[in-house]
Amino acid sequence: MIRALWTAATGMDAQQMQTDVVANNLANTNTTGFKKSRANFQDLMYQTILMAGATTPGGGQIPSGIQVGMGAKPSSVQKIFTQGDYKQTGNELDMAIEGRGFFRVMHGDEELYTRAGNFTKDSEGFITTPAGDRLQPEIAIPEETILITVQSNGLLTAHGQGDTVLMQEQIPIYNFVNPSGLYAIGQNLFRQSDASGDAIEGIPGEEGFGTLANNYLEMSNVSVVEEMVAMIVGQRAYEANSKSVQTADTMLGLANGLKR
Repeated sequence: MIRALWTAATGMDAQQMQTDVVANNLANTNTTGFKKSRANFQDLMYQTILMAGATTPGGGQIPSGIQVGMGAKPSSVQKIFTQGDYKQTGNELDMAIEGRGFFRVMHGDEELYTRAGNFTKDSEGFITTPAGDRLQPEIAIPEETILITVQSNGLLTAHGQGDTVLMQEQIPIYNFVNPSGLYAIGQNLFRQSDASGDAIEGIPGEEGFGTLANNYLEMSNVSVVEEMVAMIVGQRAYEANSKSVQTADTMLGLANGLKR
């Protein structure tokens, strides 16, 4: 009965983690470029009371044995990099990546990566994120620019009066062998890690890289319906584990009250 108390407690901890992850997903339903997370769990160690395959006194063999589990624990919280929906904005510096890839930005003195393409210009004309992180490589838009276009292959063109071309720059994107291994630091930014591997630079539309959609933004890939169902399942599982604690406590109380 004491084992049941601790086992059910691990289940409650696991379902609390599930609820925390779902709550963060729901909070970022309208966050540009956000990628939802999924909590993964694994069972804990087992107490082996009777080994499967053991020989009986009569010369037979135990077919399955007896193992009692000790509960569950979170094994990882994994980012799911499925494509989010697209939203047309009409903003000439908004870009959405259709397929695999990330933009690289300079955050302080560190190069980081993002899926959010809601770019703007700073006071010097450089393309930046809303937080002021400049797109890499740095691109400065001339003051005389009237229209900015970005082709699907990442070629940015600044147009002036009379259809003159003031500048053209190539916007590269970056990919990782294991995007789920990226380290999320908030502000829609990711840092590469040993698990993600090194960033691979490429041209949009080439060698498996995604293409760019100008005047569009990629929205969050969170499905509110799926997250609400996951929250209900987590809540009910938490309640069931709490009932297990109550039941084990009642049984322990009955055992303590046998001698009166």
